[in-house]
Amino acid sequence: MRKSAHLTTQDIPTLIKQLAIPASTGMFFNTMYNVVDTFYAGLISTQAIAALSLSFMIFFLIVGLGYGFSSAIIALLGNSFGKGKHKLASIYAYKGLVFVPLIGIILSIVGYFAAPYLFILLGASGEYLEISIEYINPILFGAIFFMLNFSLNAILVSRGDTKTYRNTLIFGFFANMILNPIFIYGFLFIPAMGIKGIAIATVLIQIINMIYMFRKVLDTKIINFDNLNYFLPDLRVYKQFVNQGLPASLNMLTMAIGSLILTYFVAHYGVEAVAGYGIGFRVEQLMLLPALGLSTAVLTLVSNNYGAKKYDRVIETLRTAIKYGFIIATVGIIVLSILGKFIISQFDPNETVISFGLDYLLVEVWIFYAYVILFVCVSTLQGIKRPKMILFIGIYRQIVAKLIVAYIIVKYFELDYIYLWFGILFMIYSAAIFAYFYTNKLLKENCNKTI
Repeated sequence: MRKSAHLTTQDIPTLIKQLAIPASTGMFFNTMYNVVDTFYAGLISTQAIAALSLSFMIFFLIVGLGYGFSSAIIALLGNSFGKGKHKLASIYAYKGLVFVPLIGIILSIVGYFAAPYLFILLGASGEYLEISIEYINPILFGAIFFMLNFSLNAILVSRGDTKTYRNTLIFGFFANMILNPIFIYGFLFIPAMGIKGIAIATVLIQIINMIYMFRKVLDTKIINFDNLNYFLPDLRVYKQFVNQGLPASLNMLTMAIGSLILTYFVAHYGVEAVAGYGIGFRVEQLMLLPALGLSTAVLTLVSNNYGAKKYDRVIETLRTAIKYGFIIATVGIIVLSILGKFIISQFDPNETVISFGLDYLLVEVWIFYAYVILFVCVSTLQGIKRPKMILFIGIYRQIVAKLIVAYIIVKYFELDYIYLWFGILFMIYSAAIFAYFYTNKLLKENCNKTI
């Protein structure tokens, strides 16, 4: 139970590398997992890729809420470990393993009834609508497994273990390469399922990973079956989860809404534009993975050191992570500027789709520096248990500003597709600049209290 003490004593740059590299590696394979899905959808049809892009917005909502509430568990456990309150950390772990999956069940029910109307609102009809629903329904039914894995991973990450989740994501990637063609085209007693098979493969992999991660959590001794009453609902603890996790979850919700807003406006340029945007988005995520790995490391280190009242280490974590992130962003910009067109063309040979995807990518890569700042600052705010501003930043950049910018460019001035992404670029930088100065202001206030 005291294995996490090194998080408050060892060298910060070294710890960031130890935590971020496994997390980034896992996220790489997770994104490649989505790339594999996109590749096989492309073998079915361009409409299948567009349907996958449309459905991905709801899938992102599930993942976003799971991430938001799991970050609450990480922050609360990390603060408890930092303070030396190991029994309290254990209680948070028990309650989290029930609370987050309950959110998944609610999402399954609401999503099943709401998804068709949402797809229609976004312009889907006929076969396009049918295959979108065909894909998303199995994902919705499997939401409880996604959520349980988020809560299991949160317990491990709070202890500084980012390797277990990495292992599940690596396994998932290779399993997906095998299961996708089997479920899409059929094999032996397994019937051909088309795009539905992609979703079923995803849920099956989540179940397998859940078993592995649960065993790893049991090995930590943070939870065991000797204290089954700890699993019972506790409104006081749930309230803490909501207070800490709701802003982060709603922030992720704003990301899903922001993606829907963009999809709605991109759809004005045609199905090829939606397909190109979907491919470009996934390619972009590949280069952002190390930055996302940094955010995981930041949340773990900040929560533990903030709990231990080592505020100087919190500030050092923020600054070191941003420095590393800028280096990573520069590499990403160079790679995608050179290889972007080639990578996009591997998913769809349609020249129109490639053109739309490349226009998106060549503008979006210049937002990488802003994303680094946002990721690191958001994790820092979560780690010091001051997450409320995260939601307001998300509402600004994902909904209000994005809606205004997209409407003016697409509807009012009726500009070309590429100008939409220039508008998004300036909007995200404004959010990043605010997040940076706000986060530093809070940290300085905490440091002054210790003088």
